[in-house]
Amino acid sequence: MIYENAAEWRAAAHRKVLVFGMSGLGKTHVSNLLRADGGWFHYSVDYRIGTRYMGEHIADNFKRVAMKVPLLRDLLMTDSVYIASNITFDNLAPLSTYLGKPGNPDKGGLPFADYLERQDQHRTAEIAALLDTPHFIRRAEEIYGYRHFICDTGGSICEVVDPDDPEDPVLKALSENLLMIWIEGSEAHTAELVRRFVRAPKPMYYQPEFLHDAWEAYRAEKGVSESEVDPDDFVRWTFARALAHRQPRYRAIARNWGLTVRAEDMAKIRSAEDFETLIADLLEAHAASGPG
Repeated sequence: MIYENAAEWRAAAHRKVLVFGMSGLGKTHVSNLLRADGGWFHYSVDYRIGTRYMGEHIADNFKRVAMKVPLLRDLLMTDSVYIASNITFDNLAPLSTYLGKPGNPDKGGLPFADYLERQDQHRTAEIAALLDTPHFIRRAEEIYGYRHFICDTGGSICEVVDPDDPEDPVLKALSENLLMIWIEGSEAHTAELVRRFVRAPKPMYYQPEFLHDAWEAYRAEKGVSESEVDPDDFVRWTFARALAHRQPRYRAIARNWGLTVRAEDMAKIRSAEDFETLIADLLEAHAASGPG
């Protein structure tokens, strides 16, 4: 870790942190708070994915739909209108909508093969956006004069890395530049995350093996063909399984590459000073625990 103890952290002229964990546990909330209160630069991996790496895919999907409407088709063909997504740190709906849901087309579902293709696009984009982090650390300081930096990752970081490989290129690049913090939720958080996801789905990437297994298991359980799958029910069902699938992967990242903070402790943060004190306490406890 780039800070071995609380003293190093407190003495650092430039504090650099990456937070990871399931969406809904406070990564973006604390990142927004630090940006507003303490002069931290907030780098959102999901925003980078949705703008730099998936922006063209998202806009093209909007255009495909618009081209089916005669009025909009004529305007697009004459460059009379401009269509783009209005993705923000707090509103990732354009990316979620593009990734879509597999199943019955009459209910807004995609063919499973198309869904897999979009998932693979997201995987490539997420790795690229994560590897862009060191560039943004330099950019934040050199252009904007920010002393401190927080990387707000997507929930699927654990799906695109191998936490047990000491040479994993993504984790190696990140850990060499930032202190990695896992926000760990409880069983109570899990139930709430499912409820939130049902109300407002977040962009989700799943490993192909996990997704294929989920697709086959869901269809067998429900007794339906691919075209009969209810897209909304499938993504809710899969999200609940993903929570259990991801926990050990998050834990391995924290064990091998960083630290763990309980979600309820992160929720108590009200200022940059609170955050900096919490990280110092984590580092102090980690140093006291010794190797392993």
